[in-house]
Amino acid sequence: MGSVPVYPWRLAPEGLATRRQLRARGLRPGGQDVAAQVERGRYRRPPLVAYLYRVDQAKPVRPMTPAKQAALDKANAARRTCPQCRTDAGYVIPAELGTCVPCAYPEDEQRAA
Repeated sequence: MGSVPVYPWRLAPEGLATRRQLRARGLRPGGQDVAAQVERGRYRRPPLVAYLYRVDQAKPVRPMTPAKQAALDKANAARRTCPQCRTDAGYVIPAELGTCVPCAYPEDEQRAA
């Protein structure tokens, strides 16, 4: 990547943006190299770093295709489906539990009834 300019946090010049800032504008880096970086926490080890890209060289975000949308919907449904009771929990099941809350804590459901 070579040597790139380093700016203090929130002091980057106009015309540069992070990936998230580009995405908020409907843009993507589009294969360009990192133009600069900002660092936060001079005394932190390691310091927090954000890479900056040139806005004028950014490309528009690719549109969502029907196939991509279907795959995304399927993946999100799998994250909401309890592997034990096979129902849609209505929320993303936490990895720590591995199942929906009623399946993870059945004794709490018996007390509520």
